[in-house]
Amino acid sequence: MNVVIVEDDDLMADLLETVVSGLNPAIRVSKAHSVGDAKRLWESMNPKFFIVDWMLPDGSGLALLRDIRAKDKDVPVVMITARADRDSILKAAHYGISGYISKPFDVELLHGRLVSMIGDSLPDEASSRSLPEMLAEGLDSGVHIPGNMDVAGILALIEEADQLSGSRLAERWQKEVALSARLLEVANRSSFRRSGAPVTSVRDAISVMGVPMALNQGLALALDVGTSFTSGVIRSRALEYHALAEAVACEAQKIAAAMGKRGRLFQTAGLLSRMGELAVLSVMDRFVREGGGSLSNADIEQALEDWAQPYGNRLKVQWRLPLDLRQLIGAVHHLSRENVTQQHLVMRGAALLAGPERLSTECERLMRQLGLEAWFESLKAKPSGHEESDNDRG
Repeated sequence: MNVVIVEDDDLMADLLETVVSGLNPAIRVSKAHSVGDAKRLWESMNPKFFIVDWMLPDGSGLALLRDIRAKDKDVPVVMITARADRDSILKAAHYGISGYISKPFDVELLHGRLVSMIGDSLPDEASSRSLPEMLAEGLDSGVHIPGNMDVAGILALIEEADQLSGSRLAERWQKEVALSARLLEVANRSSFRRSGAPVTSVRDAISVMGVPMALNQGLALALDVGTSFTSGVIRSRALEYHALAEAVACEAQKIAAAMGKRGRLFQTAGLLSRMGELAVLSVMDRFVREGGGSLSNADIEQALEDWAQPYGNRLKVQWRLPLDLRQLIGAVHHLSRENVTQQHLVMRGAALLAGPERLSTECERLMRQLGLEAWFESLKAKPSGHEESDNDRG
């Protein structure tokens, strides 16, 4: 199902996209910034649902609604606007509006209203696509990874938003892979690049967009129906990769602290190091949920082997991750023979320390290159998982 969001404010459009795309895995969201862009998408995509801002750079959302109604009386069109007076509502109703949502809106309320409206438009039938077909389609249409945010927890944070600082919120969310990626993506959009420097940490991303909008993004992700795995086998694998990403982030921070360096960028790279695997598992779970059939362990392993790297690369571009962060994520999996920096060695070393190769010859060699021979020798004397925690000096 194709949904078009017509909104010229990038931050608001991103938030709406997060809410809408989380309603159902079958939804494909496209964004337009003007009446002209919306008309082009309307002609080329045959959307089944519109969400339209009242005021647009090249005209009124009502004018777009009038044009849509001249050709299609039934397609749902929801108006988003700061106008809440009776005359405006009646005017929109005269043009055949399907729904009316006032800004600023409550994300939970918006989610509930859209569920009732869009849910009626979704086809209720089993998927006829094979898993490779669904994976190929997902790579082309936009990639998502599952999260584990708790709705009640986000709502509690919203209640205390006035007393919540950006640094405190970043500390709470620093291990949330999906949310970290989403906040970085939004903050790195051109409209928020005030200084010209890319945003590389959750703390900086929250600083750019502000605590209230960051909380709204968190709530939108928490309400995503695709974030809860239905398949026990796939859920188990997802938890393993999530734990591994957290472990790499933790080890990278320890290495950075031992070297007297800031650990924030290394932590972000570690958290995102398994995003490809998590995205592929999310598609596999959707395949099972839509009636595609059960998947064996061999099926899961083959899909991960074939698709994890392409999905990871796609997400790096889709999320607009800065080049240095992309390279650090890549170093977790493989060190290039060229242009190897000290930072890359940190990430590769963290990956080895987080896995079964923590005491390998390769790991020892990397620690020696980083000047951490004594520090590594002290680790060898301790059992895995019982090292003392080093504080992040960043």
